[in-house]
Amino acid sequence: MAEPMLKIDNIDVYYGAIHALKGISLEVNQGEIVTLIGANGAGKSTTLRTISGLLKPKNGSITFMGKNIAGVPAHQIVREGISQVPEGRRVFAEMTVMENLDLGAFVRKDKAGIQKDLKTVFELFPRLAERRNQSAGTLSGGEQQMLAMGRALMSRPKLLLLDEPSMGLAPLLIKEIFHIIEDINKSGTTVLLVEQNANMALSIANRAYVLETGRITLSGAAQELAASEDVRKAYLGG
Repeated sequence: MAEPMLKIDNIDVYYGAIHALKGISLEVNQGEIVTLIGANGAGKSTTLRTISGLLKPKNGSITFMGKNIAGVPAHQIVREGISQVPEGRRVFAEMTVMENLDLGAFVRKDKAGIQKDLKTVFELFPRLAERRNQSAGTLSGGEQQMLAMGRALMSRPKLLLLDEPSMGLAPLLIKEIFHIIEDINKSGTTVLLVEQNANMALSIANRAYVLETGRITLSGAAQELAASEDVRKAYLGG
């Protein structure tokens, strides 16, 4: 078996005195979409923030492409090939769409490659191309989500971390965003997806982990979890 692209081994993360992640372990293999589902406050965002270097684990290791990245500063982690689309989108409202996308490529020096990726982003998100000179604050919620995703893709990540991409979006837009996540994955980017909309997440993922109050309680093939009685009761409204 090839080594997993990302391997989290037994990490503990604290917010002050709060023990937010309790010895969690998970793996993401190259080319997969892996989803992390769980109730609000289960530790899903904390997991992503720890991988992307915004939080430091107290114990345990995080290995990416064979390198231990636990505690490495966030900007360095982007250089290693991990990019995060934060919860609540966090686009730079005063800047134009174009300026936001340029910022996504700030770690890169390959001008031709940046142009090529810009073209790809505009193909994935035609609406961003139409609004390239508008300030990001004037975009709809769905368009801001697209911009946040496009901006993350501009660093040409090997692994894309998505934190609640469907949050606050209308059902039709959620479908569109999830189609785009599948397209991004098909074009060669590995995806770790944190999502409250468990139905949607499990429908596109290869594998899934269920997080409950800082512990992983279930894991397996996404279809198996989608069919599991316990998961259905807890997360799929049935």
